[in-house]
Amino acid sequence: MSNEAIKPLNSDLSGLGIKDAQVHWNLSPDTLSQISVDNNMAVRANSGAIAVNTGEFTGRSPKDRFIVRDEITEDKVWWGDINIGFDPEAFDRLHTKVCDYLSGKELYARDVYACADERHRISIRAINEYPWSNMFVHNMFINPSDDDLKNFEAEWTILNAPGFKADPAVDGTRQHNFAILSFSKKTILIGGTGYTGEMKKGIFSALNFILPAQQNTLSMHCSANVGEEGDTAIFFGLSGTGKTTLSADPNRKLIGDDEHGWTADNAIFNFEGGCYAKVIDLSEEKEPDIFRAIKLGALLENVTFKEGGEVDFHDKSITENTRVSYPIEHIRNIQEPSVGHNPKNIFFLTADATGVLPPISKLTPGQAAYHFISGYTAKVAGTEAGITEPVAAFSACFGAPFMPLHPTAYAEMLSAKMQEAGVNVWLVNTGWSGGAYGTGSRIKLKFTRAMITAALAGDLNDVEYKEHPVFGLNMPTACPNVPDEILDPKQTWEDANAYDEAAMTLAGKFEKNFTKFASDASEEILAGGPKVSAKV
Repeated sequence: MSNEAIKPLNSDLSGLGIKDAQVHWNLSPDTLSQISVDNNMAVRANSGAIAVNTGEFTGRSPKDRFIVRDEITEDKVWWGDINIGFDPEAFDRLHTKVCDYLSGKELYARDVYACADERHRISIRAINEYPWSNMFVHNMFINPSDDDLKNFEAEWTILNAPGFKADPAVDGTRQHNFAILSFSKKTILIGGTGYTGEMKKGIFSALNFILPAQQNTLSMHCSANVGEEGDTAIFFGLSGTGKTTLSADPNRKLIGDDEHGWTADNAIFNFEGGCYAKVIDLSEEKEPDIFRAIKLGALLENVTFKEGGEVDFHDKSITENTRVSYPIEHIRNIQEPSVGHNPKNIFFLTADATGVLPPISKLTPGQAAYHFISGYTAKVAGTEAGITEPVAAFSACFGAPFMPLHPTAYAEMLSAKMQEAGVNVWLVNTGWSGGAYGTGSRIKLKFTRAMITAALAGDLNDVEYKEHPVFGLNMPTACPNVPDEILDPKQTWEDANAYDEAAMTLAGKFEKNFTKFASDASEEILAGGPKVSAKV
């Protein structure tokens, strides 16, 4: 097998502290997948994709993600339980230990870009201990041309050593695994975990610090697509709200499914070159685009198999967070390059298990900022041990674990951009109607699609609206292809008093969550919250 692809001129890793390593540069995904199979690190599915087990960690470990606290970050990062500081000298010592660990090994190096808009592009060099980790980098980032590779100069470095385990007592980590960002060294140091998503979210976190502060570009945890008229739509939402499903529209081209930037001149661009989709309970009927993307060149994580090499997408025995990464080109209807213009509609998706929020409502700028900062959805019974009734879940900016700045910094930027561009912002409840989880029923996907289609087509611009009595949300009284009676959630409940009580309880949870942001929020943002003061 021919192994080496293009090796950059500055391919000596000794400058990083890695010595005497056998380094394979920029191998093709086919080569990397075959190496992984040949070394019993992966198995091949009947679709041609390979599947790996990421080991002890099958998801991110937020409590073990750190940011080096130095002169660049000290006064800018929103420090706390999400952005945990790390000592600069401890980082340097751990960096040296990781490089010593990688020295003398067979390694896989790859040069890639992040950001489809070349004005904001950053160059990245990933050094991986495992071949399939390097395949993930190929799938998820933007691959340079052959000419670019020859003279590639990396701005950021990812050192990925899953087999290295830190000593918390000596190294300053919480436990043996870690993912640490240093903005001074422009390095992401990852060890003790094979979960590939740490690399992707490490670069996302870096961009969430760099772009807003330095380039007046809003970074967003969202999907995006573009219509035939060139209008761009943006979809924010936490896991389980339908972000990937609803942005995959046969009549619109996909820009990307997870990470985007919004520039000063209203371009929307994908940070990535691929998709990292959850595959639990995947079927061709439910998610045809994702299902068909799982082919040669795709990397499955933590799945099991039926006989004959067929993936068992319903098996949760390893984790519910089963995943696949693939290049965006595996999706048929995509925007090339991954840049859109003329943003016209933003959708905040929430799976409200209380059955309180309307299936669609139009937000004022203040409400948009408030709900953006809140990042609400709900966990339902069975999603986690011990949950027996719906539990409110809030994640600021719909992506708190990756946001180094204070959430209001992103929210105020979003408000300014949506007003400048004349964007409509919609809150869409993809959760329950007619009662809470266990009593009501999940809002039908065909109705949610119809509401989003109507919003995109402008069919909701001239309809009559009425205000939600507790949340102050503007609810349309009519929508094409949607029964009028489901548009006002209170009308779907048999017991109106029970609805009022549930609405007040949810409003109280919003208010309680927002107390940690209130001192930094403007009057306009504060006014975007519930209209009726409530207590949990």
